[in-house]
Amino acid sequence: MQVLAIIAEYNPFHHGHRYLIQAASENYNFDGIMCVMSPDFVQRGEAALCSKWARTQMALQGGVDLVIQLPFVCAVRSAYYFARGAMELIAQCGVASHLAFGSESGDLYQLQYLARIIAGEPEEYKGLIKKYLASGLSFAAARAKALHNYVNAGTGEIESLLWGPNNILALEYLRSIYELGLAIQPLTIKRKGPDYHDTQLSQLSSATAIRQALFDSTALDNIAASMPESSWEILKREISLGQAPISSDLLETAILSRLRTMDRHEIRQIYEVSEGLENRIYEAARSCGTLADLRQYIKSRRYSMTRINRILLYSLLGISQTMMTHLDQHGPSYLHVLGFSPRGREILQQINSNSRLPVLNRGKDIKRFYEENRGYPPGTMLELDIKAADIYRLLMPNPQARTGGREFTTSPLRV
Repeated sequence: MQVLAIIAEYNPFHHGHRYLIQAASENYNFDGIMCVMSPDFVQRGEAALCSKWARTQMALQGGVDLVIQLPFVCAVRSAYYFARGAMELIAQCGVASHLAFGSESGDLYQLQYLARIIAGEPEEYKGLIKKYLASGLSFAAARAKALHNYVNAGTGEIESLLWGPNNILALEYLRSIYELGLAIQPLTIKRKGPDYHDTQLSQLSSATAIRQALFDSTALDNIAASMPESSWEILKREISLGQAPISSDLLETAILSRLRTMDRHEIRQIYEVSEGLENRIYEAARSCGTLADLRQYIKSRRYSMTRINRILLYSLLGISQTMMTHLDQHGPSYLHVLGFSPRGREILQQINSNSRLPVLNRGKDIKRFYEENRGYPPGTMLELDIKAADIYRLLMPNPQARTGGREFTTSPLRV
């Protein structure tokens, strides 16, 4: 069986995502396409524009056959852990022959060369990273400079390559393939259209531009051209039902309240808090009245806004350094199916035969797994998924849509 795997957020599903599926499938006769997709919160520590169920429907109508949820503790992490968790999940499925991902460079050979250096961690390279970290750079900046110097690049090409968000994830996917020893063939598709951070709408708009346009109340017709018609219809439906668009800023009171009830020692235990950052967070929580001000107060050369956003989410969910270490040691513990097509059902049958992980298809499967594993790493991982989903529902514009407990009652979508 030849199955193409894709790791995505689809926040929301746009023409670029559709292009990746088509381009990756051109020279292969895949039996199906599976996607490991982020849940209701995404890698940058923000709430997704619309729910995972709406985004699953977009994916299924856009050419994907099977959507499996990436657990929160993998999805809302740095690029390394995001990629590692997704690749471990794909490996546990036991069906993927290929992995497709976008990149700004489109040069698989160059990406593989750099990924092998990162995975191998030569002593000289590690020494350069330590040197640049000591100078006050963030890890991402320190790694970019270290890799540039290690390969003796005569230009800034390597360093600039490492600032492309798709390139960064591509390197981590390849690194995980090497470190895990996976027999999965990587395929990279060169990104088309504007940069990821570009906020101008066009036929090939970035997801960032689409989200920004919605929050800026741009005419909806202008956004429609940036998405496949089926995705646009789903997004319009979610907006009309008061279930989108979702903004993380609506967590303002909850996060500030949580931080103001914590002392410095408690803040220090939050995952990703280090180097005295607890003092800045403690002071910011008591002097700032908005999330925007809080983030700006905490942000520094070493701590990016993305990392700050994740830390704020961890504080709300009570995720500590110790908890995350235990969960990382255990790895993904279940396969939560969000939706499938007829071809996806066939892939699922193969997964059921090949995987040692339980496949959670229905709400009652999730409830039973949670009750049987409560107090153990698999139960904790699922509990965080459930809590995050329940918190996300509270951000919906329509009060009637804010009910919790839906993880226990919602079955996979079928198209």
